[in-house]
Amino acid sequence: MKPIAVFRQVDIEGPGYLAEFLAERNIPWQLIAIDAGDAVPQDVSAYSALVFMGGPMSVNDDLPWIPKAEELIRDAVTQDIPLLGHCLGGQLITKALGGVVSGNPVKEIGWGEVTVSDNDVASTWFGEVRSFPAFHWHGETFSLPQAAIHLLSSKYCANQAYAIGKHLVLQCHVEMTAEMIASWYAAGAEEIEANHASPGVQSVLNMQQQTSAALPHMSSVAARLYGCWINGVNT
Repeated sequence: MKPIAVFRQVDIEGPGYLAEFLAERNIPWQLIAIDAGDAVPQDVSAYSALVFMGGPMSVNDDLPWIPKAEELIRDAVTQDIPLLGHCLGGQLITKALGGVVSGNPVKEIGWGEVTVSDNDVASTWFGEVRSFPAFHWHGETFSLPQAAIHLLSSKYCANQAYAIGKHLVLQCHVEMTAEMIASWYAAGAEEIEANHASPGVQSVLNMQQQTSAALPHMSSVAARLYGCWINGVNT
């Protein structure tokens, strides 16, 4: 099969658990490291699917790769090539498909419960799962593009996930590993301290205390989500 293209915008925000999931199933994938100078491909037909990871920038920033990625996303939809977005990646897909990305009322950093929407599409993606702990690190949120079906919400962010057919967009970070979490709170220590009064921001100690129990639960949900998404990929 053609490889899945995985777009990375910053070196500590790679595919994480998704890479493990793909490796276990011998599914080929190719890292496109925007942070290391890789160019956005011009031809989406070289890939079986597109995955966009997170990053500290905004999709509303004037960055040269963003319009090119948006065009690739729209081409993927036209050619029925599945899309998967995590946080910034989800916001990028949203913007490309006509949605709006704007500031969230509350910054979310750390572990926080997300609730699965009560609709048939959400049941297809999540099965019997009604809620689960997810990892968050964002200050912006997205609206729902046309034809999107709402999948997840949290206490501080109404739109945590949606689906459009075989395309899956997430605001939260289900791809996390323990190593990624540790690297994020080390790199983001100043941001955590600057926002410590926000009700949606956890201390590093609270993140550490919750990770051992929350991470396996979230990873099991991620495995189901990635499995459903892979079913839409042409293998």
